[in-house]
Amino acid sequence: MKFPSQFCLISACVAATLLTGCGRRHSRVLEVDYVSAPQVVLRDQLSQVFNKVGTAKNGDRVEVIDREKRFSRVRMASGVEGWVEQRYLVTQQVYDGFQKLKLDAKALPIEGTASTRNDTNLHVEPGRDTEHLYQLAQGAKVSVLKRATVEKNLPGGGKRNPTAKDATPMEDWWLVRDIQEHVGWVLGRMIDLDVPLEIAQYAEGQRIIAFFELNQVTDGDRKVPQYLVLMSEPKDGMPSDYNQARVFTWNVRKHRYETAYRERGLNGFLPVTIAHENFGKEGDLPIFILRVKDAAGNTLERKYKMNTPIVRRVVSN
Repeated sequence: MKFPSQFCLISACVAATLLTGCGRRHSRVLEVDYVSAPQVVLRDQLSQVFNKVGTAKNGDRVEVIDREKRFSRVRMASGVEGWVEQRYLVTQQVYDGFQKLKLDAKALPIEGTASTRNDTNLHVEPGRDTEHLYQLAQGAKVSVLKRATVEKNLPGGGKRNPTAKDATPMEDWWLVRDIQEHVGWVLGRMIDLDVPLEIAQYAEGQRIIAFFELNQVTDGDRKVPQYLVLMSEPKDGMPSDYNQARVFTWNVRKHRYETAYRERGLNGFLPVTIAHENFGKEGDLPIFILRVKDAAGNTLERKYKMNTPIVRRVVSN
Protein backbone atom coordinates (compact mmCIF):
# COMPACT_ATOMS: atom_id res chain seq x y z
CA MET A 1 0.00 0.00 0.00
CA LYS A 2 1.32 3.42 -0.92
CA PHE A 3 0.91 6.40 1.38
CA PRO A 4 0.75 10.00 0.23
CA SER A 5 3.99 11.86 0.74
CA GLN A 6 2.18 14.36 3.01
CA PHE A 7 1.03 11.54 5.31
CA CYS A 8 4.57 10.15 5.50
CA LEU A 9 5.88 13.57 6.44
CA ILE A 10 3.27 13.93 9.21
CA SER A 11 4.03 10.45 10.53
CA ALA A 12 7.74 11.23 10.62
CA CYS A 13 7.11 14.45 12.54
CA VAL A 14 4.88 12.68 15.08
CA ALA A 15 7.50 9.97 15.60
CA ALA A 16 10.24 12.57 16.05
CA THR A 17 8.10 14.48 18.53
CA LEU A 18 7.41 11.36 20.56
CA LEU A 19 11.09 10.43 20.65
CA THR A 20 12.09 13.94 21.62
CA GLY A 21 9.45 14.02 24.34
CA CYS A 22 10.65 10.70 25.73
CA GLY A 23 14.20 11.97 25.63
CA ARG A 24 13.25 15.10 27.54
CA ARG A 25 11.44 13.07 30.16
CA HIS A 26 14.39 10.73 30.59
CA SER A 27 16.90 13.59 30.92
CA ARG A 28 14.71 15.87 33.04
CA VAL A 29 16.74 17.17 35.98
CA LEU A 30 15.04 19.16 38.73
CA GLU A 31 18.33 20.09 40.42
CA VAL A 32 21.80 18.81 41.24
CA ASP A 33 22.44 17.68 44.83
CA TYR A 34 25.25 16.08 46.83
CA VAL A 35 25.18 13.23 49.34
CA SER A 36 25.81 14.45 52.90
CA ALA A 37 25.75 11.04 54.67
CA PRO A 38 28.65 8.55 54.83
CA GLN A 39 26.64 6.18 52.61
CA VAL A 40 23.02 5.98 51.40
CA VAL A 41 21.06 3.17 49.77
CA LEU A 42 19.17 3.77 46.53
CA ARG A 43 15.84 1.92 46.57
CA ASP A 44 13.75 0.91 43.57
CA GLN A 45 10.44 2.01 45.13
CA LEU A 46 8.98 3.88 48.10
CA SER A 47 7.06 1.00 49.69
CA GLN A 48 8.30 -0.58 52.92
CA VAL A 49 9.50 -3.57 50.90
CA PHE A 50 12.03 -2.49 48.29
CA ASN A 51 15.11 -3.65 46.43
CA LYS A 52 18.51 -2.02 46.75
CA VAL A 53 19.57 -0.76 43.33
CA GLY A 54 22.78 0.98 44.35
CA THR A 55 24.66 3.02 46.95
CA ALA A 56 26.04 6.56 47.01
CA LYS A 57 28.78 7.82 49.29
CA ASN A 58 29.55 11.10 51.03
CA GLY A 59 30.13 13.94 48.57
CA ASP A 60 28.75 12.12 45.50
CA ARG A 61 27.03 14.31 42.92
CA VAL A 62 23.51 13.17 41.95
CA GLU A 63 20.79 14.51 39.67
CA VAL A 64 17.33 14.85 41.22
CA ILE A 65 14.75 13.72 38.66
CA ASP A 66 11.64 13.36 40.84
CA ARG A 67 10.32 14.03 44.35
CA GLU A 68 7.74 12.32 46.49
CA LYS A 69 7.06 13.49 50.05
CA ARG A 70 10.38 13.17 51.95
CA PHE A 71 12.15 11.23 49.17
CA SER A 72 14.00 12.22 46.02
CA ARG A 73 14.60 10.05 43.01
CA VAL A 74 18.19 10.56 41.93
CA ARG A 75 20.44 9.54 39.09
CA MET A 76 24.09 8.80 39.81
CA ALA A 77 27.00 9.43 37.45
CA SER A 78 26.90 5.73 36.56
CA GLY A 79 23.31 6.11 35.35
CA VAL A 80 21.80 4.13 38.24
CA GLU A 81 18.53 5.63 39.47
CA GLY A 82 16.77 5.16 42.80
CA TRP A 83 14.99 6.80 45.72
CA VAL A 84 16.81 8.31 48.73
CA GLU A 85 15.67 10.38 51.69
CA GLN A 86 16.00 14.11 51.03
CA ARG A 87 17.63 14.67 54.42
CA TYR A 88 20.75 12.95 53.08
CA LEU A 89 21.13 15.50 50.27
CA VAL A 90 22.34 19.10 50.10
CA THR A 91 22.01 21.58 47.26
CA GLN A 92 24.50 22.84 44.72
CA GLN A 93 24.59 26.12 46.65
CA VAL A 94 25.86 24.33 49.76
CA TYR A 95 28.47 22.47 47.72
CA ASP A 96 29.63 25.75 46.15
CA GLY A 97 29.95 27.20 49.66
CA PHE A 98 32.38 24.44 50.60
CA GLN A 99 34.35 24.98 47.40
CA LYS A 100 34.72 28.67 48.29
CA LEU A 101 35.86 27.74 51.82
CA LYS A 102 38.50 25.46 50.33
CA LEU A 103 39.73 28.19 47.99
CA ASP A 104 39.83 30.87 50.70
CA ALA A 105 41.65 28.56 53.13
CA LYS A 106 44.61 27.97 50.80
CA ALA A 107 46.35 31.07 52.13
CA LEU A 108 45.74 30.28 55.81
CA PRO A 109 48.68 28.93 57.84
CA ILE A 110 48.24 25.75 59.89
CA GLU A 111 47.96 26.46 63.62
CA GLY A 112 48.29 22.80 64.65
CA THR A 113 46.99 19.32 63.97
CA ALA A 114 44.10 17.63 65.75
CA SER A 115 42.05 14.42 65.92
CA THR A 116 38.26 14.11 66.01
CA ARG A 117 36.70 12.69 69.18
CA ASN A 118 33.67 11.21 67.39
CA ASP A 119 32.12 11.11 63.93
CA THR A 120 31.93 14.82 63.12
CA ASN A 121 30.21 16.90 60.44
CA LEU A 122 32.00 19.63 58.50
CA HIS A 123 29.77 22.72 58.40
CA VAL A 124 29.85 25.45 55.77
CA GLU A 125 29.59 28.08 58.54
CA PRO A 126 30.19 27.96 62.31
CA GLY A 127 27.01 26.94 64.12
CA ARG A 128 25.08 23.75 64.83
CA ASP A 129 22.15 24.72 62.61
CA THR A 130 24.26 25.51 59.54
CA GLU A 131 24.44 23.23 56.50
CA HIS A 132 26.92 20.36 56.48
CA LEU A 133 28.18 18.13 53.69
CA TYR A 134 31.27 16.07 54.52
CA GLN A 135 31.58 13.84 57.57
CA LEU A 136 34.79 12.99 59.41
CA ALA A 137 35.18 9.61 61.10
CA GLN A 138 36.22 9.28 64.72
CA GLY A 139 39.98 9.71 65.03
CA ALA A 140 40.34 11.53 61.71
CA LYS A 141 43.36 13.84 61.44
CA VAL A 142 42.77 17.49 60.54
CA SER A 143 44.82 20.66 60.19
CA VAL A 144 43.51 23.50 62.36
CA LEU A 145 43.28 26.84 60.54
CA LYS A 146 41.33 29.47 62.49
CA ARG A 147 38.80 30.02 65.29
CA ALA A 148 35.34 31.60 65.47
CA THR A 149 32.76 31.96 68.24
CA VAL A 150 28.99 31.83 67.85
CA GLU A 151 26.03 31.92 70.19
CA LYS A 152 25.16 28.53 71.66
CA ASN A 153 21.76 27.16 70.64
CA LEU A 154 19.12 26.66 73.29
CA PRO A 155 17.74 23.11 73.74
CA GLY A 156 14.88 22.52 71.33
CA GLY A 157 15.95 25.41 69.11
CA GLY A 158 14.30 28.05 71.31
CA LYS A 159 15.04 31.76 71.09
CA ARG A 160 17.09 33.50 73.76
CA ASN A 161 15.48 36.42 75.59
CA PRO A 162 17.37 39.53 74.37
CA THR A 163 16.55 41.33 77.66
CA ALA A 164 18.02 38.59 79.86
CA LYS A 165 20.79 39.80 82.15
CA ASP A 166 22.78 36.56 82.00
CA ALA A 167 25.70 36.50 79.59
CA THR A 168 24.94 34.79 76.30
CA PRO A 169 26.58 31.33 76.23
CA MET A 170 29.02 31.03 73.33
CA GLU A 171 30.69 28.14 71.52
CA ASP A 172 34.08 27.88 69.85
CA TRP A 173 34.28 26.55 66.29
CA TRP A 174 37.39 25.77 64.28
CA LEU A 175 37.99 25.84 60.55
CA VAL A 176 39.82 22.62 59.65
CA ARG A 177 41.15 20.77 56.60
CA ASP A 178 41.11 16.97 56.38
CA ILE A 179 43.47 14.66 54.47
CA GLN A 180 41.11 14.71 51.45
CA GLU A 181 41.52 18.52 51.35
CA HIS A 182 37.91 19.10 52.44
CA VAL A 183 37.59 22.33 54.45
CA GLY A 184 34.82 23.16 56.91
CA TRP A 185 33.87 24.24 60.42
CA VAL A 186 33.72 21.83 63.36
CA LEU A 187 32.58 22.38 66.94
CA GLY A 188 35.69 23.02 69.04
CA ARG A 189 34.90 20.39 71.65
CA MET A 190 34.77 17.73 68.93
CA ILE A 191 38.51 17.85 68.24
CA ASP A 192 41.64 17.43 70.36
CA LEU A 193 44.93 19.07 69.45
CA ASP A 194 47.73 16.56 68.94
CA VAL A 195 49.88 18.22 71.60
CA PRO A 196 52.86 16.07 72.70
CA LEU A 197 52.19 14.63 76.15
CA GLU A 198 55.48 16.00 77.45
CA ILE A 199 54.11 19.50 76.73
CA ALA A 200 50.43 18.94 77.52
CA GLN A 201 51.26 18.00 81.13
CA TYR A 202 52.38 21.60 81.74
CA ALA A 203 49.06 23.15 80.70
CA GLU A 204 48.19 23.82 84.39
CA GLY A 205 44.46 23.77 83.73
CA GLN A 206 44.67 26.12 80.75
CA ARG A 207 43.40 25.26 77.27
CA ILE A 208 46.10 24.83 74.64
CA ILE A 209 44.93 26.75 71.56
CA ALA A 210 47.88 26.18 69.22
CA PHE A 211 51.45 24.91 69.25
CA PHE A 212 54.42 25.36 66.93
CA GLU A 213 57.82 23.71 66.60
CA LEU A 214 60.52 26.39 66.73
CA ASN A 215 63.58 24.20 66.19
CA GLN A 216 65.26 20.98 67.36
CA VAL A 217 68.17 20.25 69.68
CA THR A 218 70.37 17.18 69.81
CA ASP A 219 70.18 14.96 72.88
CA GLY A 220 72.40 11.94 72.41
CA ASP A 221 71.28 10.12 69.28
CA ARG A 222 67.93 11.89 68.88
CA LYS A 223 66.52 15.23 67.84
CA VAL A 224 64.09 16.87 70.27
CA PRO A 225 61.73 19.67 69.13
CA GLN A 226 61.30 22.89 71.11
CA TYR A 227 57.89 24.55 71.12
CA LEU A 228 55.92 27.76 71.29
CA VAL A 229 52.55 27.04 72.94
CA LEU A 230 49.57 29.39 73.07
CA MET A 231 46.99 29.00 75.84
CA SER A 232 43.71 30.44 77.01
CA GLU A 233 41.22 29.98 79.82
CA PRO A 234 39.38 26.63 79.62
CA LYS A 235 36.07 28.00 78.37
CA ASP A 236 34.43 28.92 75.09
CA GLY A 237 33.66 32.39 73.82
CA MET A 238 36.82 34.14 74.98
CA PRO A 239 37.27 37.59 73.34
CA SER A 240 40.75 36.68 72.08
CA ASP A 241 42.20 33.50 70.61
CA TYR A 242 44.78 33.23 73.41
CA ASN A 243 45.99 35.18 76.43
CA GLN A 244 49.21 33.37 77.30
CA ALA A 245 52.34 32.33 75.39
CA ARG A 246 54.93 29.84 76.65
CA VAL A 247 58.15 28.55 75.12
CA PHE A 248 59.31 25.08 76.12
CA THR A 249 62.98 24.26 75.61
CA TRP A 250 64.69 20.92 76.14
CA ASN A 251 67.20 20.61 78.98
CA VAL A 252 69.83 18.28 77.48
CA ARG A 253 71.48 17.61 80.84
CA LYS A 254 68.25 16.71 82.66
CA HIS A 255 66.49 15.26 79.58
CA ARG A 256 63.24 17.14 80.12
CA TYR A 257 61.23 20.13 78.97
CA GLU A 258 61.43 23.39 80.89
CA THR A 259 59.64 26.73 80.54
CA ALA A 260 62.09 29.14 78.95
CA TYR A 261 59.60 31.98 78.53
CA ARG A 262 56.08 32.84 79.68
CA GLU A 263 53.95 35.89 78.95
CA ARG A 264 50.46 36.39 80.36
CA GLY A 265 47.72 38.95 79.80
CA LEU A 266 47.94 38.87 76.02
CA ASN A 267 45.02 39.85 73.83
CA GLY A 268 46.34 37.60 71.11
CA PHE A 269 44.92 36.53 67.77
CA LEU A 270 45.88 33.96 65.17
CA PRO A 271 47.74 33.53 62.90
CA VAL A 272 51.24 33.32 64.35
CA THR A 273 54.34 33.63 62.20
CA ILE A 274 57.21 31.17 62.71
CA ALA A 275 60.50 31.77 60.87
CA HIS A 276 64.30 32.10 61.19
CA GLU A 277 66.40 35.25 61.08
CA ASN A 278 70.11 36.04 61.14
CA PHE A 279 71.21 38.05 64.18
CA GLY A 280 74.89 38.50 63.35
CA LYS A 281 77.13 37.10 66.08
CA GLU A 282 74.21 35.19 67.58
CA GLY A 283 73.73 33.41 64.27
CA ASP A 284 70.57 32.15 62.62
CA LEU A 285 67.83 31.97 65.27
CA PRO A 286 64.16 30.91 65.29
CA ILE A 287 61.72 33.77 65.67
CA PHE A 288 57.98 34.03 66.22
CA ILE A 289 55.60 36.93 65.73
CA LEU A 290 52.48 37.33 67.86
CA ARG A 291 49.56 39.51 66.82
CA VAL A 292 47.97 41.27 69.79
CA LYS A 293 45.46 44.07 70.21
CA ASP A 294 46.05 47.06 72.46
CA ALA A 295 43.44 48.82 74.60
CA ALA A 296 42.34 50.90 71.60
CA GLY A 297 41.74 47.77 69.49
CA ASN A 298 44.77 48.27 67.26
CA THR A 299 46.54 45.08 66.11
CA LEU A 300 50.27 45.13 66.87
CA GLU A 301 52.96 42.65 65.92
CA ARG A 302 55.46 41.51 68.56
CA LYS A 303 58.58 39.69 67.40
CA TYR A 304 60.58 37.33 69.63
CA LYS A 305 63.84 35.44 69.10
CA MET A 306 65.06 32.29 70.80
CA ASN A 307 68.74 31.66 71.45
CA THR A 308 68.25 28.46 73.45
CA PRO A 309 67.34 28.61 76.23
CA ILE A 310 66.93 32.40 76.21
CA VAL A 311 63.84 34.01 74.62
CA ARG A 312 63.72 37.76 74.19
CA ARG A 313 61.44 40.22 72.49
CA VAL A 314 62.96 41.98 69.50
CA VAL A 315 62.23 45.70 69.69
CA SER A 316 62.63 47.73 66.48
CA ASN A 317 64.78 50.84 66.76
